Amino acid sequence: MDGITWLFLMGSGFFSGFIDAVVGGGGLISTPALLSIGLSPQTALGTNKLASTTGSLTSTLTFIRSGKISKKLTAGLFPLSFIGSVIGVLIVHYLSPEVLRPLILVLLIVVTVYTCLKKNWGTSSSFKGLGGKTAKWFLPLIFCIGFYDGFLGAGTGSFLIFSFLMLGFDFLHASGNAKVLNFSSNVAALITFASLGYVHYGIGVIMAVSLIAGAWCGARFAIKKGSSYVKILFIVVTAALIVKNAADYLIPLLH
Repeated sequence: MDGITWLFLMGSGFFSGFIDAVVGGGGLISTPALLSIGLSPQTALGTNKLASTTGSLTSTLTFIRSGKISKKLTAGLFPLSFIGSVIGVLIVHYLSPEVLRPLILVLLIVVTVYTCLKKNWGTSSSFKGLGGKTAKWFLPLIFCIGFYDGFLGAGTGSFLIFSFLMLGFDFLHASGNAKVLNFSSNVAALITFASLGYVHYGIGVIMAVSLIAGAWCGARFAIKKGSSYVKILFIVVTAALIVKNAADYLIPLLH
């Protein structure tokens, strides 16, 4: 590849890391960038997981240092996200991700509309602990989101943040907690993709370096600006995910 292509990948990695650190959805930028240089879909996804894993680790550590993560809660949820993601990557070999696109499109629309309608939602934290009744629906939900990240991926950050908002966290803490679990599912997917031979390490490392820089800047931006800015970016990115998923689903039907 020539120098311009490398600069393109590094720029894509930086902006992907920045967006992903704040509200997730960085794959909207990095995965198409990898596909555009000729990588197969499987290799593009696997290579993206190598880069996104380093980025999610960087933003996770930044959020931890700032005290914006519930360590005990996320430590307990970490294995659920990890195992779900492994199963998701394995299942993708036998079932096309396209079967999920209509459902994901509907869920993304619901998440965005609900967030817009609840004006003061996520402005302050009211989380008191994960009680028995809440755990019965929240634990399976985290497993399912981990599975989804390994199976399809786009929108994982949005779904994780929304889940923590439902527990009573504000947007900033929800974003920090989401990054821990996103790191878990990314590591699991990376290990599985790598074992299947779907990772281009040369390209992945280059993107990882720029993605780390973007993730650090994004996490610092979120911590400095607070929940109100995170909410705005959350709505923008989720809306972009809706457009992307709608296009992926509808364009083949029109042909």
